[in-house]
Amino acid sequence: MRNTKKIVIFTLILGLIFPFQTVFAVDFNNGYIISDQDLVNSSAMTLGEIQNFLDRRNGTLDTYTAIDDDGEIITAAEIIFNASVEHVINPKFLLVMLQKEQSLVEDSSPTQKQYDWAMGYGICDSCDMDDPSLLKFKGFANQVDNTAGANRWYIDTEENWIKRPGNTYEIDGEQVNIMNQATANLYNFTPHIHGNYNFWKIWNRWFNQSYPDGSLLQGEGEQGVWLIDNGMRRPFHSKSALVSRYDLDNIIIVSKNEIDKYEIGRAIKFANYSLLQIPTEDVYLLVNDELRKFESKEVLRTLGFNPEEYEQLSLVDFEEYELGEQITMTSAYPAGGLLQDNTTGGVFFVQDGHKYAIITKDIFEINYPNYTLTSVTPEELSKFPRWGEVRLKNGIIVKSVESPIVYVISNEKKRPIVSADVYERLGYKWENIKVVSEKSLSNMPLGSAVDLDFKK
Repeated sequence: MRNTKKIVIFTLILGLIFPFQTVFAVDFNNGYIISDQDLVNSSAMTLGEIQNFLDRRNGTLDTYTAIDDDGEIITAAEIIFNASVEHVINPKFLLVMLQKEQSLVEDSSPTQKQYDWAMGYGICDSCDMDDPSLLKFKGFANQVDNTAGANRWYIDTEENWIKRPGNTYEIDGEQVNIMNQATANLYNFTPHIHGNYNFWKIWNRWFNQSYPDGSLLQGEGEQGVWLIDNGMRRPFHSKSALVSRYDLDNIIIVSKNEIDKYEIGRAIKFANYSLLQIPTEDVYLLVNDELRKFESKEVLRTLGFNPEEYEQLSLVDFEEYELGEQITMTSAYPAGGLLQDNTTGGVFFVQDGHKYAIITKDIFEINYPNYTLTSVTPEELSKFPRWGEVRLKNGIIVKSVESPIVYVISNEKKRPIVSADVYERLGYKWENIKVVSEKSLSNMPLGSAVDLDFKK
């Protein structure tokens, strides 16, 4: 019997440039169904996760056992896991194939024939399952192992009759340009568009991972970076637009298929705090996603803004933004400023005539690495009413010096990452964890835990 990997549970307990594109729903691309990484990522699920996944379905595979090729009676989860490890094929891929071929993952009353021909391996459109020459392929374990092995063979073989990436084939009367190896594998196994469309639907229904808002995602081999915001992906149109808001070290590399699961949202075209002029010659300050109009050119000059820094904003693009509060002569620090009490040493972020206390050095260093402190008297600071405290910025990974729990900051909440394994498999980097005092996290509410999203 094959050796299964021991499952080690980590006790952290519970965390560049795109052309403009409009919002659209994710569509099936018959030439690119899943990424190559999605096909061969044999560590995508542990044995325990496969079993838990089956437990959450309506099917019978959670309790099903069968004889493997060593004559041992083992569980369906073990059969899937062993085939995945031996042939270096993603167990998610095998689970989807089981559902696509015989609905076994979700069928609550399958027939023995469904088990025996679980993957449809060795059966052609005109084949008879009772043909004696096909009996060597019969049986649940045989079907799973042979399917995993066949997909590994498609990758490794030099046979010239199988479909290859980079070529165009006529399939079901359509010209299909196969863009990668994983898609070629799917058509070699199931030579029909509709069958592979069903695979794609199941894959996205089950394994559509949701990253926390504030995450920066980059597709493998691609230059562009996306911000996950309100469940959508927003492209940055320039590096300055990105670095003015986020730390490049926090970019997570994921498969192209993972990127494609999100609808495209509004592009982030300009650096934060850009001066934008529309054709009417009105000038606005961009603050995050809001445009704040300067009351007059005199206000611009008095507050120290330079007309040579204007960027042009079309009326079409102007319509995409929310309008914020107008900037007037009384709008102290509309772009924000850091003021330090020269008596107590306390530091405040001041914007629009209000101050927000920075309660720890950690928050100051993480949120404002490029700001300059301005020393002022207590009397000067007293002119600005206190409106609250600054919280750690979105998108960063942090832990307290007093606890092993690791959080991702999302929507001004601290969301615990459930384990070290989940942390790594989501693409987070250990060196990006910022260790802070417990006080730095004290003003943030606890959000929902971050886990692998194996959907029910």
